[in-house]
Amino acid sequence: MKTVHLAVYDTFADWEAGHATAHINRAMWQREPGSWQVRTVGATAEAVTSAGGMRVVPDVVLAELSPQESAMLILPGADTWETGALEAFSATAREFLAAGVPVAAICGATFGLASAGLLDDRAHTSNAAEYLAYSGYSGAEHFVYEPAVTDGDLITATGTKPVEFARAIFARLGLYEPHILDAWYRLYGENDPAGFFALAEYEENRAA
Repeated sequence: MKTVHLAVYDTFADWEAGHATAHINRAMWQREPGSWQVRTVGATAEAVTSAGGMRVVPDVVLAELSPQESAMLILPGADTWETGALEAFSATAREFLAAGVPVAAICGATFGLASAGLLDDRAHTSNAAEYLAYSGYSGAEHFVYEPAVTDGDLITATGTKPVEFARAIFARLGLYEPHILDAWYRLYGENDPAGFFALAEYEENRAA
């Protein structure tokens, strides 16, 4: 079983990682169905409340999480990234990247990684270049004006593009065959019925 860890903290933006986590946990269309799972990781074992009001009890405590036990760390945005309250998660992201384990950050989480110096030498994106500039980081020349950007083991995305964020995550994990990932995005990203029919045909052929 390969585990993707979703960081959770008070006010985390549940919609930003929703497409990614739902389809990682859903075996349908996957290259290796049934071999993936998502587990939540919190600073403590105490329940947190998302921006949408959902209470989540972490499966894992951050201090006990090892990169070797994970396939990826996903960091959603939250109201507290700009305050420095989530520095422990940035430190864990640094450990993951040093170990060659992917990290995916969206919205406010990109600010946290910028503040920690993790975007200084990597191509990246965020909500806006001006937003990251407030972090005082030194990587402005590497900012890319795209919904989601992958640079090696690091994925970053703007908070308004959770579908593109999910697509980048799936591609980095190898969750789907390339033509299935394309069909998935046509359905969820472009509202193209052809994507649905391609996915349905794939599942039907696999079941035959």
